[in-house]
Amino acid sequence: MERNDAAKDRGRDNGPNPFERFVDAANQRVSRAPFFGVILVALALWAVSKPLWASTTKWELALHTGSAILSLLLLVLLENAGRRAEEASQEKLNVLAEALADLMDHHARDSEELRESVTKLRDAVGLEERH
Repeated sequence: MERNDAAKDRGRDNGPNPFERFVDAANQRVSRAPFFGVILVALALWAVSKPLWASTTKWELALHTGSAILSLLLLVLLENAGRRAEEASQEKLNVLAEALADLMDHHARDSEELRESVTKLRDAVGLEERH
């Protein structure tokens, strides 16, 4: 039985790199209720700090700048985590499709139609990596 590139790539996985481990840790903290609480506390502190600022414009600019930076960083981290989760799901689908193709191939001896389906299924495995 011929294995495709997706099956060969599975053997080369070295695990997550330091950035991916950081993303996983950040994702675990950001996606929980305590982080939401931290953001609420930060907003409350910003709101009560108005008398300490020379002008309302600078006070508002501080919030807008801080929230824009935080939003951009969180977007990058969460997109990375989402992309890796999608890749993991796709890999699971590839494994299931390969196993199904093996099973179908085992039973395809008497059916040309089933052999065609096996070929199509094997060709489809890893298709997302080729496009």
